[in-house]
Amino acid sequence: MLDFFTIFSKGGLVLWCFQGVSDSCTGPVNALIRSVLLQERGGNNSFTHEALTLKYKLDNQFELVFVVGFQKILTLTYVDKLIDDVHRLFRDKYRTEIQQQSALSLLNGTFDFQNDFLRLLREAEESSKVRAPTTMKKFEDSEKAKKPVRSMIETRGEKPKEKAKNKKNKGGKKEGFDVPSATSKTVPAEKSVGAENGVELSKEELIRRKREEFIQKHGKGLDKASKSTKSDAPKEKGKKAPRVWALGGCANKEDLDYSAPTTNGSPEVAPPEDINLIRGTGPGGQLQDLDCSSSDDEGAAQNPSKPSATKGTLGGMFGMLKGLVSSKSLSREDMESVLDKMRDHLIAKNVAADIAVQLCESVANKLEGKVMGTFSTVTSTVKQALQESLVQILQPQRRVDMLRDIMDAQRRQRPYVVTFCGVNGVGKSTNLAKISFWLLENGFSVLIAACDTFRAGAVEQLRTHTRRLSALHPPENHGGRTMVHLFEKGYGKDAAGIAMEAIAFARNQGFDVVLVDTAGRMQDNAPLMTALAKLITVNTPDLVLFVGEALVGNEAVDQLVKFNRALADHSLAQTPRLIDGIVLTKFDTIDDKVGAAISMTYITSKPIVFVGTGQTYCDLRSLNAKAVVAALMKA
Repeated sequence: MLDFFTIFSKGGLVLWCFQGVSDSCTGPVNALIRSVLLQERGGNNSFTHEALTLKYKLDNQFELVFVVGFQKILTLTYVDKLIDDVHRLFRDKYRTEIQQQSALSLLNGTFDFQNDFLRLLREAEESSKVRAPTTMKKFEDSEKAKKPVRSMIETRGEKPKEKAKNKKNKGGKKEGFDVPSATSKTVPAEKSVGAENGVELSKEELIRRKREEFIQKHGKGLDKASKSTKSDAPKEKGKKAPRVWALGGCANKEDLDYSAPTTNGSPEVAPPEDINLIRGTGPGGQLQDLDCSSSDDEGAAQNPSKPSATKGTLGGMFGMLKGLVSSKSLSREDMESVLDKMRDHLIAKNVAADIAVQLCESVANKLEGKVMGTFSTVTSTVKQALQESLVQILQPQRRVDMLRDIMDAQRRQRPYVVTFCGVNGVGKSTNLAKISFWLLENGFSVLIAACDTFRAGAVEQLRTHTRRLSALHPPENHGGRTMVHLFEKGYGKDAAGIAMEAIAFARNQGFDVVLVDTAGRMQDNAPLMTALAKLITVNTPDLVLFVGEALVGNEAVDQLVKFNRALADHSLAQTPRLIDGIVLTKFDTIDDKVGAAISMTYITSKPIVFVGTGQTYCDLRSLNAKAVVAALMKA
């Protein structure tokens, strides 16, 4: 049973809607628009929202969207067929109203589609009913039973036909010749030659014999001619006299004339020396097929007239201009080769393979059926659509503005808490120090909570950063107020308890921001992921940042997916807290291979808040989506 089926334009006008079990389809459809259509994530035509599964289809020619919703616990096999049938019938029935391309005409139009939809729904449901199980095929019905017993008997010294055929093909490739195909006229001869003294010859022997007969028939004269030309040439015995050069120049100019001799002003044509070319052997020693065309056709092909060449050139130019100017509706076949190259290019730029496939599929769904503009090619259209999709992906749904949120927390007289998490060795502590310096430069006091109680030297590293930052922003420059402080409890303690004490200390001492450093952990380590989920659930930070390096490709997807899954599974809250943003580190080491940024934002729909570009405190940047896409699309 369907919950709803709705048809609306990409401009937001609802043309027709069917209400089934659900009372309203506004919430699920708005979630689909925000999370999929506006974010260029149309690689998959299915979307899950709470307890509903939404399937949709885009009509790019008429700018329409067809959406059907049903309970995700149901397995409705007829949904794809239903949405295709509805799309086809609705487009054909109301083509005139839709082609006017005006909002007023769509609003004034009457789309009475209820009866047609119910008829299509009944037909789809009937076609999906469980059919009677098919009976098992008997041996008598199989292909093997139709073969005679004689064809399956192998005698000693005789090779099977398939192996002989494969060997023949391999031998043909290796020796560089192709077997001429036998015409219908040669069938009787083959039968007569194939049986000799009651013994049936194999195909290889037949081919060898035919080649010998062909060479004996056509090659004797050529062999004699070649032998005579070679024998006529006098053979010089002994060593050739060396070339003599005079000191003041050449004494005899004729000695240095090595040009071809001429007769009546035209160069003499030497007799052909390569007999293989005359016999029909082309480059690489391949035996060419026999040419059955007449000499007139050969002369016309070898010596084309000038008017025909001019006509062909003009026709090609006009055809090219006609192809550029005329409008064309894009199809999957037109975009397939271009999308394959784009997918390989994205993977080479460090985009995860699955993400690259989904991006190309989304672009294909976006452009399929769309009419190309004048003087536009398929390559340029696909490339432009892919660039727009990448920019849209890198621009987040919700922009993270830390400075605004910190000022809002100050008005409420509480500290703003940020938790850093990620795998080992990605630079969590270093980038935490960079963000601390950025906050100090903006006039906010920072408390660093050393909750990495596992790695040796983690507390000492933060203590060194705190001392350096205090030297850059001493209390004397801020009216005696301590701008940066380290809260530590040593090693082997509970990280969640240390974070809770640090937040309470910051509230009492009046610190603006609390930066919580956590231990690096692999996404597959269940105990450590449980401890991280406990820290986030107990302390409820304002911002959870995942720190990932730009060097990874497919691993970025695995890390983010499993981190989010672990936070959801091990959280005690009803609505678990997941990752809010990304800190992309080591961006200065990848040149133009910036695909990790696309992979991370695509899989989580979360923004990249900071980008680390070096080792100093000043090497912290915000993400420029257009610059990243330009580097990604660069050849």
